[in-house]
Amino acid sequence: MLKYIKDYMTTIHGIEIYPVISFTIFFTFFLVLLIWVIKADKKKISEIERYPLGDQ
Repeated sequence: MLKYIKDYMTTIHGIEIYPVISFTIFFTFFLVLLIWVIKADKKKISEIERYPLGDQ
């Protein structure tokens, strides 16, 4: 079954770009998330982490 899928995928022209695109999206998402965490306002983070324990 895997050999059939592998052979079928090699016949599709231009398919080799999809792994590159998916890795780029994945890497960009986590890079942006890392930058956001580093630059986040610490007071705002402290306020947000108390939400579940609030008296609301």
